[in-house]
This record gives sequence, C-alpha cells and structure tokens, in this order.
Amino acid sequence: MRPWYKWYILALAALTHMLVVAIPAMSLPVLFDEIAGELQLDIVQIGVIWGLGSLTGIVMSLLGGIIGDRIGARRALIYFCALTGVTGALRGFAPTYLLLAATVVIAGLFPMMVPTNVHKTCGVWFTGKRLGLANAVVSAGMALGFMLGSLLGATVLSPLLDGWRNVLFVYGGLAVLVALVWATTADGPEGHRIAKATGPRRPLSESLRHVAGVPSVWLLGLAMLGVGSCIQGGLGYLPLYLRGLGWEAATADRALATFHAASLIFTIPIALLSDRLGSRRRVLMIATLMIASGFGLLSIADSLLVWVAVILAGVVRDGFMAIFMTFVIEIKEVGATYAGTAVGLIVSISQIGSVLSPPTGNSLSLYGAGVPYLFWAGLALLGFVAFAMIREGSEATSKRQTVTSG
Repeated sequence: MRPWYKWYILALAALTHMLVVAIPAMSLPVLFDEIAGELQLDIVQIGVIWGLGSLTGIVMSLLGGIIGDRIGARRALIYFCALTGVTGALRGFAPTYLLLAATVVIAGLFPMMVPTNVHKTCGVWFTGKRLGLANAVVSAGMALGFMLGSLLGATVLSPLLDGWRNVLFVYGGLAVLVALVWATTADGPEGHRIAKATGPRRPLSESLRHVAGVPSVWLLGLAMLGVGSCIQGGLGYLPLYLRGLGWEAATADRALATFHAASLIFTIPIALLSDRLGSRRRVLMIATLMIASGFGLLSIADSLLVWVAVILAGVVRDGFMAIFMTFVIEIKEVGATYAGTAVGLIVSISQIGSVLSPPTGNSLSLYGAGVPYLFWAGLALLGFVAFAMIREGSEATSKRQTVTSG
C-alpha cells in the first residue's frame, strides 16, 4: 500500500465528520425559527427537539464503539454513514411536533456511532504524535462542518432548496454518498489488517467489562457530560437567544458560525501544543475553563461582548475534542484495541446530559433570557472538576505504543 494512502483515509475521515455529522447537526439550530413557525413550536418544545437527537445516542454510542472494535472501523462507517443519511432524511417528512420528535429520535440512532469509529480509524492508521495530529485533522473537519452548517443552513440552503425539509433530504443523500466512498477503501495498512491492528476479536461483553473497569474512563465520561452538555445546550439556544435580543437572523447565525470558525482555526495548533507540553490533561482543563467562561459571559453579553464570548469558547471547542480522543486512546488500559468501546462508553455518558441540557436550560429563560447560560457554564465547571480528579499518570501511556506503522 502506498505511503500517501493513509493521508487519503485521514481526508476521508475528516470529510465524514463534516458531511455526515457536523453540517446536518448544526443546521438544525439555525433552521429552528423556520421549523417553529411552520409547526407552531414554543421555546421549550424546541429545546426538547434539540435534546431528543441525543436520546438514542446514550445507548448507540456505546454500541457503535463495540461494533467498531468487533468488525473494524471501516465496515462500521459504511453501515453507520448510510443509516445516518436515511434516518436523518426522515425528519423532513414530519408534519407535526410529535412526528418531528419521533423522527428526531430515530435520526439520533446512528450519528454518534460515526465519530467513535472515525477516531478509531485514526488509531488504526496513526500512532504517537501523528495520532494527535490525525485526531486534530478530523476534529477540524467537524469544526468546518459546524461552521458551514450554521452559516449556510437557514440563509442560503433553505431559500435555495425551497425550505428546511429539502435541506434535510440533501444532507441525507450526502451521508449515503460518503458511505459508498468508504466501501471502496482498505481496512488498514498493508500487513496490519483490522484483525491484526486491533488484536484478536473478543466477545462484546469482555470488551465492555474491561473498559468499565478503568476508573479514568468513568471520570472522562463525567467530564464529557459536563462540557458536552454546556456546548449542546448553549449552541442550540444561541440563534434564538440573539434573535430575541433583536439581532437580525443572518447576524445571529453568523455569531454561531464565528464560534465554529474560531474552533476551526485553532484545532490543529491546540492539538500540537498538547504534544509539545506533554500533558493533555492540563490542556483539557484550561480549555474547559475557557468554554465555561465563554458561555458564562453570554448570560450578560450584549453587542461586542457576544463576539468576545463566542470566540473565547469557540477557540478551544474542537481542539478540546481532538486532545480528548487522543487522551482516551493513549490510556494504557485502552489503546487501539479497546478504543471504540471506551470512546463509545464515554460518549454514551455524555449523551445523557445532551438530552436533558437543552430543554432544562431553555426552560430557565423564564427567569431571564441569559439565565440558561449560567446553568450551562456550571455544567462545564463540573467537567473541570472531573478532569482534576484524574490521576496524572493516567496519560503517561503508550505514546511509544505502535498500533500500526504510522
């Protein structure tokens, strides 16, 4: 296999994050105004819809990781990308709030299985400092997708495609197309097929028992619950919050896009900084404080301060994810062998917060439009406490561990 092929795989993995997960996900908040007008939704119902997308992810994230460890990341991505596209398009047929809620639950079955196996793919094809860079690149793909989804969904694609329903149909087709491209790729580097790269196939229950017995995995799950809940709730509310303050729709959407643009610019530099500093945990703690501060500022922000707040939190968003996923894979009890199961368990824990955070935070707007951001900032601080509880030695793992010949 030619040396450039792994970089092709990395580019495809980044595009998968962008087209299958990020663009469809972040188009929804900016489309909520149009959806709410057509289906007569109130602010709490919008929060419920935004949170329901994560409901099935509680179980499916873990299952996706286990399946990826069992059958290989490439085959898992073929299935999960295709199913994400088909089920995501179903939302475009919903004529009422209840049917929209039902289709959102169905559409939430598969998207969170995709990142788990994208990062596992990085663990199969890359190692050491290149693993950190690879995770940064695919996280940058996610950031680019988030930015494009928030920037184009409501103000460009919806008018062009004649409404939010057709936007969802197009996104579904793109996900199926990505699945077809994965079907043409190789499992792993020459001489390191999936079975060899990840060790012998183990029973599903054995993989889960092994990962569940690692204390750091649970603390990382709690940390991701706090940080992920903050980001999920805060971003879903932001366009509606700014419109409520009198901002024009396009300007409100640009504020959300600015968050992701800042993330895109700094994702790779932050990941490389963690390599240089030699302590991913400390970088994660600093990033968590920046996220909490940025969302906390939004509770009192007006005009210029809004832009300061979204940039402060956005700068570290996807850099955080790149470092976090690398941290998980580098835990000595995890490695590439159990990477899918470990990441799946952590994401499953975080999805609990992603389900409850949006409607809970949105309901607090009764006490003031900015109050929800105090709640979400507090959740991020919970993540900081969880990081502080992880033993420093947990990350001093397999930086020299060779998963492949990366």
